[in-house]
Amino acid sequence: MTSEIHSFTIDCSNAYELGTWWSEVLDKPLADDDHPGDPEVLIAMPAGPPLLFIEVPERKTVKNRLHLDLQPLVPRDQEVERVLALGATVVDDQRKPDGTGWVVMADPEGNEFCILRSAAERAATS
Repeated sequence: MTSEIHSFTIDCSNAYELGTWWSEVLDKPLADDDHPGDPEVLIAMPAGPPLLFIEVPERKTVKNRLHLDLQPLVPRDQEVERVLALGATVVDDQRKPDGTGWVVMADPEGNEFCILRSAAERAATS
């Protein structure tokens, strides 16, 4: 018998606040029954498992062992600027002079994620 991934769970100190932030980044709504103060919130994805944010008592202290790679529908650098304006921070900039590469960022609670090149950018340099 096999298993399937049910959800990707992100530990956090404020599930509703961080879930709302990711909802803006991904342009996907929180579940209808999620409200401020809820200890867990969910973002359903159009394909694949949802993102589940669960409150935990401890703070993040080390680098994530698992992270999200985002491939934007717009050029990578435009998406980096948009997500920075939402409150993300740059952790490591791996962009190369030839336009390849990615940017490692952190959400407001310090969870790392990467912004890759868009499909159009990848096609243009392959």
